[in-house]
Amino acid sequence: MDVLTTSWVVPVDGAPLRDGRVAVESGRIAWVGGPEDVGCPLGTRRDLGPGVLLPGLVNAHCHLELSHLAGELPTGHGFVPWVEALVALRGRLPAEEVRARTEEGVRLVGERGTVAVGDVSNALGHVDVLAASGLRAVVFLELLAWDPAHADAALAGAEERLAGCAAGVRTSGPDRAGRPAAADAGPVMELRLAAHAPHSVSPELLRLLVARGGPAAIHVAESPEEVRFLARGDGPWAEFLGRRGLGHVSFTPPGRSPVRYLDDLGALHPALVAAHGVHVDAADRETLARRGVSVAVCPRSNRALGVGTADVPALLAAGVRLALGTDSLASVESLDVRDDAVLLSRQFPDLDPAAILRMATAGGAEALGLADLGTIAPGKRAALAFAGATEPPADPFRHVLAEGTRLVRVACR
Repeated sequence: MDVLTTSWVVPVDGAPLRDGRVAVESGRIAWVGGPEDVGCPLGTRRDLGPGVLLPGLVNAHCHLELSHLAGELPTGHGFVPWVEALVALRGRLPAEEVRARTEEGVRLVGERGTVAVGDVSNALGHVDVLAASGLRAVVFLELLAWDPAHADAALAGAEERLAGCAAGVRTSGPDRAGRPAAADAGPVMELRLAAHAPHSVSPELLRLLVARGGPAAIHVAESPEEVRFLARGDGPWAEFLGRRGLGHVSFTPPGRSPVRYLDDLGALHPALVAAHGVHVDAADRETLARRGVSVAVCPRSNRALGVGTADVPALLAAGVRLALGTDSLASVESLDVRDDAVLLSRQFPDLDPAAILRMATAGGAEALGLADLGTIAPGKRAALAFAGATEPPADPFRHVLAEGTRLVRVACR
């Protein structure tokens, strides 16, 4: 048994512990407490030095297979021009190079204290890489089909691809009531069906997914173009669909916000990870909270694409479950979710740093249904991160979110 010691232990589900100790046995937390607490098991003491020990981070929304587009797409010119450039560049590189860049993306996710990831995929070409990476992973196979005539075929094809990848991969994620899979029930990766967005997936396909208990993830309320298209059926997104040869598709705009439109379809449920949530009003926030949806905010990607800033304080005040994601290297410079936490702390300087850190740990674990991650508590996996320091930090939360702080994963036996 190892007993880890350092300046601060941040359990996340309780107050930070000065000069805290964490006992680890067989990869699980056996005990956590401060120097005055009794009952710490005997074991080999491992002094990590000055710093902060915390749960490993959870990147609740990213696109690893877009890693080959790092630095390739123009940002700052609007959402639709970025999407158009992405579509034009996908498929440009040989499959071998795309896979190599994706492998590098997986490595980058894990090297800075991240222990789990919610990865959105269209190709499923890297699930073996994720399975061997040491990261806990939930892979969302994302459906894209705006033409309702293709809804049945799109779903059937996706289910066939999932079945082909499912050998040796646990697919029993949390159900619509939010009940997670058992902590030790199988391998470290799960596959789930997802939809891209309410403005790129037909209502017919969304209804099919709802009938199967999903979707498990979706982009929602990310851009003004999305909001306008669902409200009025026109604007830059309608023009983009026309250029993509989809202008013939009949669509009666619901005249509703993206959140209320999805709620009308029955697509909001406690196991849903809704990415972005930038353009939501008070009624939307109340709906998201009531449905138990987890919203994965992506501050750096939203800033890069110029789509706006998610009102995190208002979301928290409404009781919405929040997590953090990086999105992809096509819109951000790193896959380190701590960088998003740091930006969030700058965007909202009055926001409690403890709340931000919770979003990056327990919030992400809850969003992905990974009940054995996200906090430091007896029985949880010893998937930990450490933020070293030259001297004991005065405030553990602010130290973790400070510019220049680096997180590393802690190897535990």
